[in-house]
Amino acid sequence: MAQQATSAQTPRLGRAIGPEPSAVGGVVLLLPGGDEVSTRRPSPLAASSARALGRRLARDGRQHGLAAHVVHYRYRGWNGSEAHLARDTSWAADEVVRRYGDVPVCLVGVDMGGRAALHAGGHPAVDSVLAIAPWLPEDDVAAAPEPVKQLAGRRVMIVHGTNDERTDPELSFRLAARVKKSNRDICRFEVHSDGHGLHQYWDEVLALASDFVLGTLFGRDFARPVADALAAPPPLGLRMPLAAGFGGVGRR
Repeated sequence: MAQQATSAQTPRLGRAIGPEPSAVGGVVLLLPGGDEVSTRRPSPLAASSARALGRRLARDGRQHGLAAHVVHYRYRGWNGSEAHLARDTSWAADEVVRRYGDVPVCLVGVDMGGRAALHAGGHPAVDSVLAIAPWLPEDDVAAAPEPVKQLAGRRVMIVHGTNDERTDPELSFRLAARVKKSNRDICRFEVHSDGHGLHQYWDEVLALASDFVLGTLFGRDFARPVADALAAPPPLGLRMPLAAGFGGVGRR
């Protein structure tokens, strides 16, 4: 069956998750997953998953004036050199500036949204990038490697399950190692024995995401494991295990 092309011509920013602060001091853009190639409409399930992450961040950051929005892409697919998801993310960062002015932005992407976050991290409004189980292309000598220079001056965290069978965790480690050569403010956490959805340690992943977002956008002190991961030389800070119970939560 032929793919059904979406009729959407422009990306859009979803409504603020939860009560929007009266004075916005920082913004999280939630970037759902997608496909490598597709001109279909974005997946409602992927957007719903991103919104669930946004609810936790919006709740924890409300007292600081955090606004969280899901980015609704034009298409489901990355689509080669078109890089639609990254372009739509950059548009969303522009829209944040238009709506809220000069406030710091954290891009939080899952799966293909993680790739979009890393690509669009060079936007002037972006202060930090969190990529969860990011989809990254296989190494190919005939293709240019994933760009990393745009991440200079940004604080970056990657989180990946070691048993992920959809997005190769070794590729995110290699990318992090490349970033580390020019940007010391990157860390990477490994969620041992967990898969792509990080269901086994999802509560810990939420606590880790909240710690990173609030620390980068509002200057809150990082939890000790995050501070240690950012300070550690490679490969230690790029293979930091996410401990069960991080953030004071128990395992499901």
